[in-house]
Amino acid sequence: MMKIEPFALERYIARYEFSAQYLLSCSDCEALSQTELLEMADTETMRLWENLKLGYTEALGHPALRKSIAGIYDGIEAENIMVTVPEEGIFLTMQALLEPGDHVICTFPGYQSLYELARSMGCHVTMWKPDEHAGWHFSVDQLKNMIRANTKLVAVNFPHNPTGFVPAADDYTSLVDLIAQGKAYLLSDEMYRFLEVAPGTTLPAACELHDKAISLFGLSKTFGLPGLRIGWVATRDREALERMSFLKDYTTICNSAPSEILGLIAVRSRERIIARQEARIRKNLDVLDDFFDKYSNTFNWQRPLGGSVCFPRMLMFEDTFEFCEKLVKETGIMLVPSRMFQYGDNHVRIGFGRKNLPEVIQRFADYLDLLLR
Repeated sequence: MMKIEPFALERYIARYEFSAQYLLSCSDCEALSQTELLEMADTETMRLWENLKLGYTEALGHPALRKSIAGIYDGIEAENIMVTVPEEGIFLTMQALLEPGDHVICTFPGYQSLYELARSMGCHVTMWKPDEHAGWHFSVDQLKNMIRANTKLVAVNFPHNPTGFVPAADDYTSLVDLIAQGKAYLLSDEMYRFLEVAPGTTLPAACELHDKAISLFGLSKTFGLPGLRIGWVATRDREALERMSFLKDYTTICNSAPSEILGLIAVRSRERIIARQEARIRKNLDVLDDFFDKYSNTFNWQRPLGGSVCFPRMLMFEDTFEFCEKLVKETGIMLVPSRMFQYGDNHVRIGFGRKNLPEVIQRFADYLDLLLR
């Protein structure tokens, strides 16, 4: 029987996301309105939207949506795609591939379901930890020493939540090659893909490089459309995808019809949407550069290489959980402490994908000035 521990990050966010006045830790980019998204519709997708019947949908996803998603990848066809809720994609992958006693390796700190679901199934989980002082670098040599004869799955997340780390292309290729040499599957959480800071540093999707890789992507982060609840898994392993599809009959069965059509509009408009989010992130990173320069005695910041979150260490407060609880009560600013990632009490996660980041950072700075004067 599965015994799943509470999802610490999600429980913490649930306490404050709709009550706190200012959100400084959200991982998603600025959300589009439905009106903005519909203005991007082409003739075909607008016709689909206007004539949409609210019946059941195809379990694997709308054929047009799957075809458009496949266009994001090299060497991937519509039949290699299953549309899911993003979190559901992790659950289905774990359930389809793992058995009690299997060994799993996972990047850590990270999104709790990437390791907690495996642990709840009776798997042995090894955490692959980065070197904070080397810019949160994950060592492939260290990973090599972790792999065992019974390693069934390696779960990675790049760009990485919460640190913002992105491997160099050579390191990433070495990582995939290392896993491909053995029997393990690779689950690659790519929810922040295309938000890399430096041009030309977007990594290939894992499903493009390895037949036993499963790439997870969706509309929640990069696209700024978390309310659609549309994500997908992409893999060339037809057997694994079929097992996941059987399990989906016990979860959502099929996807929301309106969300699929709105998702289709978004995927077809991806270059326009991503360019908008990239411009905002670059602007907000400039704001954070100034902030962390001013408060260099208060924070140790490793500038992120990708994504919409970073994970600074606080130098003048011993317990970031207590600090964040006090902060939200006194200022209305929600900041997530590292305890929610089971990673001690020295860090906080800051999200910089939203439009009001400059305003919230200024309010945060005003509060720090009062504390530190």
